[in-house]
Amino acid sequence: MNEKHPIIEDLLWRHSTKKYDKSRKVPQEDLNILFEAMRLSASSINSQPWKFVVIESDEAKERMSKTFAHKFQINQPHVFDSSMIILFAYNPRYTRNDYVEVVDKGIADKRTKPENRDSAFGGLLFAELNTDESGDTSTWTKAQTYLALGNTLHTLARLKIDSTPMEGIDSELVNEEFKEELGGYYCDVALAIGYHHTQEDYNAKLPKSRRELKSIFVHI
Repeated sequence: MNEKHPIIEDLLWRHSTKKYDKSRKVPQEDLNILFEAMRLSASSINSQPWKFVVIESDEAKERMSKTFAHKFQINQPHVFDSSMIILFAYNPRYTRNDYVEVVDKGIADKRTKPENRDSAFGGLLFAELNTDESGDTSTWTKAQTYLALGNTLHTLARLKIDSTPMEGIDSELVNEEFKEELGGYYCDVALAIGYHHTQEDYNAKLPKSRRELKSIFVHI
């Protein structure tokens, strides 16, 4: 098939950028679209157990750069070369108190009738099923945050903004350095966004390679 759908073209276009053009910044109008798309990400029971910390100022980038003191230095240049770094953080102890905001926002948005407020908390059962004896919900909430990351990568591809998802961060140092901003949430993955360096980003020139459809789909 010679003519591909625009979605497929965009996904063929995207790659994990290895070198950014530090002279280019993502325009605010595109950031507005991106942040709204992130806000609209799907999550189990609409829990939205995430927080996104945007590292854009020189001061914040200096702080982020320090977290590469011990390991993953290969990703350190992205801090200053990319337009910004976004920390994807999850709530490690999601409770009914967190779900209150979701339920009340549903009422405000007219998704839920005020008289049905109590019954709306029924969805919280799934969160309780994913809470261990100590109250830890990390396995579940971290998974929801990766749904938001996937949605973000797709949105960036549609906007023709380059990106690099980075599990190669020192989570211990990142969470200590940005403890105040994270407010009890925990970050295991970050995302650099911007525009690739046309000469030095070798990955942009390589053909896209993925497993064949027949290797990953089982039709029954």
